[in-house]
Amino acid sequence: MISILSSINEDFDAQLSLLTSWKASSNEEINNSVRRIIEKVKNNGDSAVLSFTSEFDLLNAKSISELVISKESLQKSYDNLDQKQKDALCIAAERIKSYHQKQKQESWNYTDDGGTLLGQKISPLDRVGLYVPGGKASYPSSVLMNSIPAKVAGVNELIMVVPTPKGVVNDLVLAAAHIADVDMVITIGGAQAIAALAYGTETIPKVDKIVGPGNIYVATAKKQVFGQVGIDMIAGPSEILIICDGSTDPDWIAMDLFSQAEHDEEAQSILLCPDKDFIKSVENSIQKLLPTMERENIIRTALKKRGALILTKDIGEAIKISNNIAPEHLELSVENPESILDDIKHAGAIFMGKYSSEALGDYCAGPNHVLPTSGTARFSSPLGVYDFQKRSSIIMASKEGAIKLGKTAATLAYGEGLQAHAKSALYRTGKK
Repeated sequence: MISILSSINEDFDAQLSLLTSWKASSNEEINNSVRRIIEKVKNNGDSAVLSFTSEFDLLNAKSISELVISKESLQKSYDNLDQKQKDALCIAAERIKSYHQKQKQESWNYTDDGGTLLGQKISPLDRVGLYVPGGKASYPSSVLMNSIPAKVAGVNELIMVVPTPKGVVNDLVLAAAHIADVDMVITIGGAQAIAALAYGTETIPKVDKIVGPGNIYVATAKKQVFGQVGIDMIAGPSEILIICDGSTDPDWIAMDLFSQAEHDEEAQSILLCPDKDFIKSVENSIQKLLPTMERENIIRTALKKRGALILTKDIGEAIKISNNIAPEHLELSVENPESILDDIKHAGAIFMGKYSSEALGDYCAGPNHVLPTSGTARFSSPLGVYDFQKRSSIIMASKEGAIKLGKTAATLAYGEGLQAHAKSALYRTGKK
């Protein structure tokens, strides 16, 4: 059901490389279909969006305004929830907000010894689009994780698009939008929604950045409009890597592996442990608990295709392997996780200690659950407030600074053969 590997095997590196390799499929038919949809929306605006919404979601409307969910309706969706759901959403939202408020950057400046003021101005993006999967899918956590950092950053307008096939509305998703104070919710989806946000239509405003998860058509559309607008990332399958010293209940570890494997058949779940007997215990827990899972078939396929229980020489070697993989989620299920934290170089989110299940991070711990996958944690970070702020450099030269710096700039400009640059700087020194 799940591979059992050992780091001492001669072919271990090759086995690990094969296990962790994943490449997004490139379907030319999908690429062409998405390109066609984007062009039609770009050229025909609202009418194209309405046509595609009717075709793909079987939702007919005469105007985009009919597809906009009012603030009152968002409030009603929230009111429709039972108290337990309301409390859970509000607790999660407050924790996410509290965490992300600490990420907010402020403008700064200083004056050098020549009297020239230098600095950095922090500004929020004007308008952001948030894509949320719809229909039978329910991802209120994604609404909170994407919208709250944008609001904390000071984004002026947040527009959420969510498909509602055949008019099926998900109260949890809309309630989350209400709690997060999303400015506009439009019931459109797919590549046509991404195109509408990227280029704007007669009714739908053009945004500066698009964030949020979606299917292959949405991901492909985000790739194709990147450059026209910013995007958060193109995420691969979900991943969890657990480093365990053998002191955690094996049932806990098995369920943590399941928590990512249940996302889809391409998800990856890996355990690194120096205790052979414990690995066997986890394997037994997997066999015992898997039949109790509602998504048993998905979990079984994911574990078989891309899962592994790996015996390592020691915790130090487990850390090296983990740094090489750069997982999306990393659990340090060991007695003293603080002692090895500095050795962890690459991970999207780090869960420390045996009580820190990855699921807490998905919903309510506070840090963002939008994380780099497929090894991109080597150079990428979780979604945060900084993704919704931009930086502008500030330079205000004094007369003394213009004279002093002008000579240096002119020397370098002449060296590059750019005479106008040099003279532009020198004119302020009184030279020509």
